[in-house]
Formats: sequence, structure tokens, C-alpha cells
Amino acid sequence: MKRSPLLAVLLPVAAVACGISSPAAAGGAHHAAPIPGECTGTAPVVCQFDVEPGNYDVSVLFGDAAEAGASAVLAEARRMVLGEVTTEAGRFARRSFSVNVREPEGQPTRTEYGTPGLTLTFTGSNPKIKDIAVRPASPRSTQLFLAGDSTVCDQDWAPYAGWGQAVPQHLRRQVTVVNYADSGESSTSFLANSKLWATMLPLVRRGDVVLLQFGHNDKTTTAEAFRANLARMVTEVRAAGARPVLVSPPVRRRFDSTGHLNGVAWHINSLGVDLPAEMAAVAGEQAAPYINLTADSAALVEGLGVEASKRIYLYNEEGDNTHFSEYGADQIGLLVLARLKELHLLPHAFRD
Repeated sequence: MKRSPLLAVLLPVAAVACGISSPAAAGGAHHAAPIPGECTGTAPVVCQFDVEPGNYDVSVLFGDAAEAGASAVLAEARRMVLGEVTTEAGRFARRSFSVNVREPEGQPTRTEYGTPGLTLTFTGSNPKIKDIAVRPASPRSTQLFLAGDSTVCDQDWAPYAGWGQAVPQHLRRQVTVVNYADSGESSTSFLANSKLWATMLPLVRRGDVVLLQFGHNDKTTTAEAFRANLARMVTEVRAAGARPVLVSPPVRRRFDSTGHLNGVAWHINSLGVDLPAEMAAVAGEQAAPYINLTADSAALVEGLGVEASKRIYLYNEEGDNTHFSEYGADQIGLLVLARLKELHLLPHAFRD
């Protein structure tokens, strides 16, 4: 795996106290002596921690005695784990979050990107960090698994963003997003690829929540095959003691002459299969929770209209009516989280 070059300016230890508690001390991790990490740069500040794959809790003390600060945090493959934190000169604020570390750190099939261990990138107009503590997460903490395609995944390169990259910033510590979504995957290919379903499923624990979003790439999948794939996923997630949630695909930005979304936008595939309707039918048969993200995203996109909806997608940057900008990924992610709140599947998980 390629290592990204660190920025040239090494921050003095007094500037940022980076530390990680020993995994052997996980039971009392919040009282363990920290092991130093390394932070470099000024804007952004990039911090590296030499840790094994797993889930970690991170606590950051933001602020500076002499200057005001404005900082946000990305983890690993551009995951938005903390929105902007502002501090006045001489004032400090502590924030915490949880992060999943794995190799590769982004899309499971893209082994050429990323660095080993945990990478935290502090962005913002003037990032000011006093100290960072990284500790192994409790095995009792909840994992939110994501299985899906490029509209969900941890996109490696800007300006692309999947909605799964945006949701961590809205969740409290001890809820860890584990994103196994991968570009180009259909319900069939996700099950068939050993780096995806077969790797993800053994990591799922009792009480976890698993979101299953497919349809974008099921362009030639029959109704029977689509339903069978979804039913298998639901059954196997339940066998692991976790809670499956079927999520229909967000709409493409494809308008007809009347200013409404067309059939392609609504995921009517080349065989005439209404994929969201088939997913809803499986949810009913399996008594599984269902998030109609197709309808929710359609309301958002049609409500914005032909021009304003371009901001949700990468139309202005790439002429792309399928993939999301960072802003759009966050807006779609918020739709998903709103429905999860209604379903009461992640109690006490959401930031105020």
C-alpha cells in the first residue's frame, strides 16, 4: 500500500500532544498512558497513529492560548468525522468520535490507496489542536455497517463523495461507521466478490445495524435475482444477530421536459424492473426495516429544481448526474439518518 508523503513541517510535541493507549489496556483505556503519534503541518494538520485494523475512539482538545481556531476533522479515506469546531483565543473545546481502521482504508477493492494505521487530517481555516488521544473502542460499542455502491462508499479522490463518508460527523462516539460500499457493485457482484460480503459479514456483531443499498448497478438484474440477493443479505445479517435495513438507491439527476425526474432517475432498469419497488416488496416479505431513499432524495432533488439540484451532484465539476459532491453526500446522508431516527435503530447515537 502506498504511503502518502507527510507534510514537511513537524509540529513540536508541545504544540500537539498525540497519543494512543495500548490495545492491551483496552479495558481501562481512558486511564492508560498514551503512546506518541506524529503530527505534521499547519493547515491542514496531518496526524498518523501506528495501529492495527479495528475500531478506535478519538478525543481531541481544540484551541490555542493565543489564537482563535477553526478546525474540522477527516479520518482515513476522507471520512467526515467531525464538523467545524471554532474556539476563541484562550478557550478550549473537547470533542470525540469513533473511527474504523482497515486496510485498504477506503473502498475495499482499491488496495493502491491509503496508508497503514490511522490518519487524522485537521482541516479548516486555522486548525488549532491542543491534544489528541486515541484508544481502542469498547467491543460493546455499536457498529453501523454500510454495503452498497459508489454513491455510498468512501470515495478516494475529491470532489467525489459517498453519503457514507458524511454520516460519521453526525454520530456520537461509540457508534462506528464501517463502510464496505464499493464503486460499481450490484447486488449480485457484492455477494460474489470475496473482498466485500464474505469479508464484511464475519465482522458483524450482535446488535449492530447493517444498511443495504443496491440498485444503481443492477441495470440488467432480473426482479427474481434482485429479490433473491436482498433476501439472502437480510437472512445472513440476522443470523449474525444484527439488524438489517434495506435502503433503496438515491435518484439520479435526470429530468424530463416537464421538470420531473424520469424513469432512469427512479431506477427502472433496462429490463423494466422497478428496483425500489422490488426492494420494498422484499422488506415486506422479510419484515425488515426499509428506507425509501429513492423517494426521499427525489423530493429533495425535484424540490430544488433543474438548476439548484446541480449542487447535490457533480454536474458542475464533472457533468455527473449520479455521484455526489461533499455537500450533496451530506444532504443525502442526513436523509438516511432521519429515517434511522424514526426507526429507533440507533438510540442515543446522534449528535445534538
